[in-house]
Amino acid sequence: MSQTRELLDTFAVSFRPEVSSERLAAVIDAMVACEEAVTTCAAAMVAEDDVRVLQDAIVRDLNCADVVAAGRRLVSRGADAALLSSMLEACVMACEHSAELCGKHAHHHDHCRMCSQATLRCAEACREVLHRLHG
Repeated sequence: MSQTRELLDTFAVSFRPEVSSERLAAVIDAMVACEEAVTTCAAAMVAEDDVRVLQDAIVRDLNCADVVAAGRRLVSRGADAALLSSMLEACVMACEHSAELCGKHAHHHDHCRMCSQATLRCAEACREVLHRLHG
C-alpha cells in the first residue's frame, strides 16, 4: 500500500464515496510524478542550445506544474465534487497541452520524452477519477 493511500485511508468518513481511496491515491501519485517531470523538463529546456525553439513548451510545462499542484491539493483534501471535477478537467487540459509540445521534442530531448509520458499518465489518471465522479 502506498503512503498516499495509507494517508487517505485515515479519513474517518470517505469524502469521495464514488471514488476509492486506491483510485484517489493513484491520481495523487500520478500528479506528483507529473509535477516533478514538467518542472524538471522546463528547467532542462532552459539549459538547451535551442531554448528559443522550446519557449512555448517551457511555458506549457510551467503552467502544467501549477495546475497539477493545485489539483493535487484539492484531491488530497477532498474538495466538493463540482470543484474537483473542474480542477481535474483543467489538469487534463494542462497535461495534454504540455504533452503536445514536449512530444514534438521527445526525439532529441530525453527530458521531453519522459515529461510527455508523465503528463499523459496524469491526464489518464485524472480522466479515470472524472469518470467515477460522473458515474
